[in-house]
Amino acid sequence: MADPSLTDITVPINTPDAFGAPEVSSTGTMTVIDSIATAPQTDPSPSRPGVRRHLQGDGANVILMNFAPGQRLDDHQAAHPITVQCAEGRLLFTCGDEVVEMRPGVVLHLTSHLTHRVDCPADAPEKNVLILTMLTGERHQ
Repeated sequence: MADPSLTDITVPINTPDAFGAPEVSSTGTMTVIDSIATAPQTDPSPSRPGVRRHLQGDGANVILMNFAPGQRLDDHQAAHPITVQCAEGRLLFTCGDEVVEMRPGVVLHLTSHLTHRVDCPADAPEKNVLILTMLTGERHQ
C-alpha cells in the first residue's frame, strides 16, 4: 500500500489513455524503441513537455516525454506502478520530500498512486528525454 503521506486525492491520476493512443502495439514479439530518435517534439507551451504514448504492450505502456529547459509536469499520480528513466539530458524528479537528479541511466520505480512531479532545470540541455513505463499488467491480443 502506498504511504498515505505521499498520496493526494486532489491531484490528477494518469492512466495510459491520458497520453493518447499508442503509436505501436506489441505484436507478441520483441519490440525495439529508440527513445532518443522517437521522442516527441517539446510542446510550445512554456510549462508542458512533449508527450506521446509510444507503445501498448503486454503488461506495460511506454510513454516518451521530451522536456525543454524550464518545463515541468506538476504534481500527479499514476494509476499503475511505474518506472521512469532519463534517456538524455537532466531532470529533477520529486516524490514527497525526496528530489532525485535524473541523468541518463538513472531509473526510478514507484508504486501506484504516489504523488510526484518532474521538473527540467532552466540550465538543462535543449533535449531532456524521459521514458515512462506504466506497468499495467494487462494482456493484449
